[in-house]
Amino acid sequence: MFVSDFRKEFYEVVQSQRVLLFVASDVDALCACKILQALFQCDHVQYTLVPVSGWQELETAFLEHKEQFRYFILINCGSNVDLLDILQPDEEAVFFVCDTHRPVNVVNVYSDTQIRLLIKQDDDLEVPAYEDIFRDEEEDEEHSGNEGDEGSEPSEKRTRLEEEIAAQTLKRRQRREWEARRRDVLFDYEQYEYHGTSAAMVMFDLAWLMSKDLSDMLWWAIVGLTDQWVQDKITQVKYVTDVGVLQRHVSRHSHRREDEAHALSVDCARISFEYDLRLALYQHWSLHDSLCNTCYTAARLQLWSLHGQKRLQEFLADVGLPLKQVKQKFQSMDVSLKENLREMIEESANKFGMKDMRVQTFSVHFGFKHKFLASDVVFATMSLMESPEHGSGTDSFTQALDSLSRGNLDKLYHGLELAKRQLRATQQTIASCLCTNLVVSQGPFLYCALMEGTPDVALFSKPASLSLLSRHLLKSFVCSTKNRRCKLLPLVMAAPLSAEQGTVTMVGIPPETDSSDRKNFFGRAFEKAAEGTNSRALHNHFDLSASWRRSPQQQPPPPISDLRPEVVLAGWQDTPASPGWGLQGGAAWLPHAQAVIELKAEDRSKFLDALVTLLS
Repeated sequence: MFVSDFRKEFYEVVQSQRVLLFVASDVDALCACKILQALFQCDHVQYTLVPVSGWQELETAFLEHKEQFRYFILINCGSNVDLLDILQPDEEAVFFVCDTHRPVNVVNVYSDTQIRLLIKQDDDLEVPAYEDIFRDEEEDEEHSGNEGDEGSEPSEKRTRLEEEIAAQTLKRRQRREWEARRRDVLFDYEQYEYHGTSAAMVMFDLAWLMSKDLSDMLWWAIVGLTDQWVQDKITQVKYVTDVGVLQRHVSRHSHRREDEAHALSVDCARISFEYDLRLALYQHWSLHDSLCNTCYTAARLQLWSLHGQKRLQEFLADVGLPLKQVKQKFQSMDVSLKENLREMIEESANKFGMKDMRVQTFSVHFGFKHKFLASDVVFATMSLMESPEHGSGTDSFTQALDSLSRGNLDKLYHGLELAKRQLRATQQTIASCLCTNLVVSQGPFLYCALMEGTPDVALFSKPASLSLLSRHLLKSFVCSTKNRRCKLLPLVMAAPLSAEQGTVTMVGIPPETDSSDRKNFFGRAFEKAAEGTNSRALHNHFDLSASWRRSPQQQPPPPISDLRPEVVLAGWQDTPASPGWGLQGGAAWLPHAQAVIELKAEDRSKFLDALVTLLS
């Protein structure tokens, strides 16, 4: 059920208990975790933190700890599946779920005892009514005759029996009609996946309600929202709306800081709202490197070609920036050039077709020396979490979590260096794919596969990094191709996961269109293609409710949306999908979502053939 009063129904309940935190491996979840940790530290709440990267780890961790805890908190995992069916907990276990994945599973919504959803009600959830989904099972009494009325005439008994048969037939027809409506309602509700309000923002709202919101908590909420924007998890409209909410909190904290200026230390966090350049890490890099390795500018200028490099020189000349200045560190550039740099770049960018060169964002100053944009922290934290240099996922999670603390700026700067390497590798890989024509049309979608031995291929073995590469590659391909049809196609990308085990990771990305309501159903298509070909696949990521697995000894029930005989798998068009479409129909794409699946390399060919057949 949804929690209406977060303070009374959630925080005051766990405040005097030992709780177990399951935190997903994404930047927004880390930020929400930091806010909750700060609250727990204020009130001396005992907790155990367990990072989880997929359903398999969540099940294993729950089995290990379920005897020691009664209260469990799940951050960015668990809302979009029947959690009780997956974990099989004891009746006294209570789960508090703060998750951005949508739609929320209807069983979780209407579970009154064990599932408590920490989700904002203004997210346009459109949950079906209880009576449309659930119905009390009542055994209809079968009356074969009235035994106490043995003296009745045979004609009377026959009439009474005919009436009972007619009543039972009517009840069965009504039952079938209700089940048909139920399938339609659930199909409409669960067919598309998307993301809701940032988990970090939800946790910050809790801290604000309790008057315990600190500047660090506000900054973590900003980073959590920016992570959703960087990874295209929310629409631009949603991002701008949430930025406005956080901007009001920033103004409130700024006034409070002015009133208490005498009590603040010199290394306090000072947050400000800005319209800044859409250039990755440019304040910690050279302007030239940032222009070359930011997806937006690299795609618009087509920097993988000689013509694109020439356009870059023309762009810098139009701005009026000497090459010697832009190739040194941004902090070392002449002050006279940096004074009006943003306005100058924006004016020239409009001439070169880059009309969205500046975006609404936030920055933070730690003392007088350290300044970071929210996107800088997102890239740094993401790179730390997915860096192959750390031995285990837990170590990477810990490093990324620590980098969000003000006292660990050395780890944050290390993350920035890893992010630079990741961005360089991304653009080099995109240039290689486009120049060697690795992006090919499979009919209903584009396909690109990174081979074992490709430079820096290990950097793209994790889902978030591969998804980022896929989105950037698709944007660059759309800017470079002259084929109108290819510009409307989605992209499926594969990268080696483990050479020893012979596995690959595959990601599905929706078409790159100007509309804000892009929709994606690759998750369902991946699942059906794997099932139809008996491919050895693992749906282990929290991204899609269709992509999940159970322990080997337990068989999952069919997803609720699969109850409909005609299941829409994938496709694209401008109008919403109709529940009546079958496999040959087109379905709308989900806003800014991606599907992820892991499978054996030798099964890839038959998996792709099945996928082409499904989507044709």
